[in-house]
Amino acid sequence: MGNIRISMKAARVNANMTQKEAAKKIGISRVTLQNYESGKTIPTWEMAAKIAEVYNFPMENIYFGKKDD
Repeated sequence: MGNIRISMKAARVNANMTQKEAAKKIGISRVTLQNYESGKTIPTWEMAAKIAEVYNFPMENIYFGKKDD
């Protein structure tokens, strides 16, 4: 059985943060975070690691792909 993954939005909500709060802690704009969460753009591995760190959630358990992947 593989790892269960949750969406970036679910990880953020689990961390009890708004998009604005999370974006500030990650060091990106709210629009960039919104694009990541919607699947419009995909974060780099380095950015994904930073997001996981800010959300205090294992990177391998967050789904960073596009919605149709």
